[in-house]
Amino acid sequence: MRYWFVLLMGLLTTASVAQSPFADQLAKHRETYKKDLLATAGGPLTEAGDLSYVQFYAPDSTYRVTATVQRIEKAEPFDMPTYNGNTRPHVAYATLSFMLHGKPQQLTLYRNLNVIRIPEYRDYLFLPFKDATSGTETYGGGRYMDLRTGDIQHGQVTLDFNKAYNPYCAFKDGYPCPIPPKTNTLQIPVKAGEKTFAKDH
Repeated sequence: MRYWFVLLMGLLTTASVAQSPFADQLAKHRETYKKDLLATAGGPLTEAGDLSYVQFYAPDSTYRVTATVQRIEKAEPFDMPTYNGNTRPHVAYATLSFMLHGKPQQLTLYRNLNVIRIPEYRDYLFLPFKDATSGTETYGGGRYMDLRTGDIQHGQVTLDFNKAYNPYCAFKDGYPCPIPPKTNTLQIPVKAGEKTFAKDH
């Protein structure tokens, strides 16, 4: 009996060690993200205590998937509505097709035509989405993910939903946060990344 217990503990320890680099890397990413929320001029948080209300799902590597990238040629620029009533010029860049928990999914990747004029963001790609958790466990206005053109290799890109984050509108009203297009709504729950901000605003 003890042999099986020791063997089981060994397997669990091995699994824990195998997952720790992923969890450690994500923890560092989230700490940097929270610091930026507080330090960015004009950002939504001004008090250090507010960081305690920034919540995340536990790290889950099953939400880190490989997507096939299909470039959208000759896409027409359009004005993406924002939650404060304004618009932001975007253009569809590519269609991302992937499997998430055994179900085929598809999202559209965009370029913000204002942002890419800034030299350090000229390769920036924008992925806004909603899912079955939006409005309950996560912000009802959807969440975002950031990518770079260089992340796409051989027609594929890694999507890590553990890094999905809230727009500024989730923390404070009045920001021009793009509204995820209806076509970027996943019908399944994405229990990864940032949760709803736990402080009323």
